[in-house]
Parts: sequence; C-alpha cells; structure tokens
Amino acid sequence: MLSRALRIPRAVPLRAAPRAIAARSVTTNAASASLSHTVPESDDEPFAINLSDESFETYELDPPPYTLEVTKKDLKQMYYDMVSIRQMEMAADRLYKEKKIRGFCHLSVGQEAVAVGIEHAITKEDDIITSYRCHGFSLMRGGTVRSIIGELLGRREGIAYGKGGSMHMFTKGFYGGNGIVGAQVPVGAGLAFAHKYEGRKNASIILYGDGASNQGQVFEAFNMAKLWNLPALFGCENNKYGMGTSAARSSALTDYYKRGQYIPGLKVNGMDVLAVKAAVKYGKEWTAADKGPLVLEYVTYRYGGHSMSDPGTTYRTREEIQRMRSTNDPISGLKQKILDWEITSEDELKKLDKEARAHVNEEVAIAEAMAVPEAKPSILFEDIYVRGTEPQFIRGRIAEENYYFNK
Repeated sequence: MLSRALRIPRAVPLRAAPRAIAARSVTTNAASASLSHTVPESDDEPFAINLSDESFETYELDPPPYTLEVTKKDLKQMYYDMVSIRQMEMAADRLYKEKKIRGFCHLSVGQEAVAVGIEHAITKEDDIITSYRCHGFSLMRGGTVRSIIGELLGRREGIAYGKGGSMHMFTKGFYGGNGIVGAQVPVGAGLAFAHKYEGRKNASIILYGDGASNQGQVFEAFNMAKLWNLPALFGCENNKYGMGTSAARSSALTDYYKRGQYIPGLKVNGMDVLAVKAAVKYGKEWTAADKGPLVLEYVTYRYGGHSMSDPGTTYRTREEIQRMRSTNDPISGLKQKILDWEITSEDELKKLDKEARAHVNEEVAIAEAMAVPEAKPSILFEDIYVRGTEPQFIRGRIAEENYYFNK
C-alpha cells in the first residue's frame, strides 16, 4: 500500500524550469548581403560579398563561411533565372484558370531562390530529386519552358511526353517531381548510394516539404544515409504550410534541420538566393570530404495556395501574404543588391526582365500551339515497358479489350 507521503501534492516542482536562452532566428530578408570590396569592371572577375549573420543556423555543425565569391555574370544570371521561373509559373496559373491545364498544378511563386540557388552551387553531374512543386527545378536542370508548359497541357512534346503533368517531370540529373508525399526521399538516398558506389565525388540533393517531414520513410532514409555515410543533402523546403496546415500545428518540432538527430543540420534563409548557394556549396564540400549526409532547411514562403485548387487565404491572412511579397521577395531582394552594388544599371535590369518575359511568352505560345495527342491505344500503352521488352499483349477486362504489342 502506498504511503500517505507519496500521495501528498508537492509544493515544489520536481525539476526547475529551464532558463530562457536567446535564440537567433534565420531571417527571410531577401536583401541581406553586403559588399566586402569594390566590384571589378569585368563581368567574369570574382569578388567577395558578406552574407547576413542571420543567414544560417546550425545543429552539430560549424556554419558555412559568411563570405561568398560571385561574379557580375553570376548575379545577373541568377536574377534572370528567378524571373524566368516566376513568369513560367504565372503563365501556368493563367492556363489553369483558362481550363487548358487540368488536374493538379502546384506552383512555386515565392520559392524561386531555392531552385536557382541550388543549381548555381552544383554541377550537372549532381542529382536533384524533389516533390510535386517541381517546375522551377525542371527548368534549372535543363528543361525548356515549352517542354514544361507542354507537359502541363498534356502534349506529346512535353518533358514527360504529356503523361506526367505538374507532379511528374524528369530530365537528365533530375529525378522528379514525385506525387507521393515523402516517397522521393529514400529514392534520393539511393541516388546518393550510386554516387558512393561508383566512387564519384557528386552529391544527391533531396528535397521535401515541411508537410512531408513527419513521414516515416524520411527518417528511414536518414538512418541508411548515416549508416552508409552517403553524399546526401536532405533538404526541407519549409514554406510554412503543408497544404492548409501551418507547420506549428502539424510538427512537434519545427526546427526541421535538427530532425536528423545524428546527422548535422543547417537552416538557411531560403528567400536569399546567395545564402542558398553558399549553403549548398558548403554541403557539397562536406559530402565530397566523405563526411556523410547533412539535413538542410530552406526557410521560404509560397505566395499562392498549396495547389491551384486552393485559394491559400482560408488558413492565413491576405496581409501576411502581402507583407512577404513586399518585404521578403527573393527577386526584389537580389535586384536591390544588384543596384546597390552597381553591378548593372536599372535600365539593364529592365532589359533582362523584358528578355526573360519575352522568352517565356514565346515558349508558352509554342507549347499552346502543340497538337493534342491522338486518343489511341498505341500512345496510351507505349511507356509501360522498355521498348523491345514488351510482352505479347496486355490483358483487358474481356478478350476483346486485350492490347497486343507489335514488336
């Protein structure tokens, strides 16, 4: 029988409350870098910039250098790339509203700095795999605007022959565009294993959203990557909302860069393309030194809804969206720095804007003019098997519905 003493409520807590520790938060200020030295005259001569001291937070890891070497050409190309992605996404928005794009359509307006910063830090021999918000990555990996828009329109000239749509796009070094939440993460670990097995000093960049971060297969991939010391850069694109649920309501721990537990982590300002480039460059050097995987968190924001069918304003205020657009926009932030550092003139930037928009508009018009594929079985069944390996036929519900391959 328990004694009375054990049942008497204690007046003093068993454990003292922990002291509050001031924590530094990663900013989403997109114009936070500063200049180290004067800018050279040449477009190709490197010069150093200083990143904001709020660009990174680390877990069991020394932070990346807060200086980054860039060229005028790099900065102008990154600006052009982000403008191109946004224009392409806005074209997709229009086509969806005109009912020319059907089904799912997930846009990345506001998140352009992640795709562009990553691509400018890696080589074409590295791999990228991501979830269904993949149009910008497809473009940066070498896809064309016409092939991406053509895919959304279901055309044969689309990047996946019109059969993948918004969520399933692939090109060399880019493994999708995956529709099952979190399923790309273990596949990405497999890509990293291939690099290690073949003895290559390349990395696999594996992206997933804050909504997918609680999936069991994510943690299974972490475990295997750490056990085998794989060159994997896991990265959570934390755009603050998984579908219509804020990160704070869905995740007990919203510091996604700490989720690897036994894997070092790095949180980065995902609205600053320069901070993203510096973080991924550091991650690549880490994996090339055979130090194993890292878990990154790109703190970013999507201006639109989860998909085109989501207005995106029922679970957050219009004022919040407008505030992010006006103060944290990745394109405006880089533009401001280019002007402040006198990389080029405002007229030259307007010319770059005009070129990017004209190129996207021309490509979109070509995609819209593509012929609709014929509705016939030979097209429907052509991509089920590797060509030359097809069986004699595919069984239908009844014998008359069997489809016979012509070898």
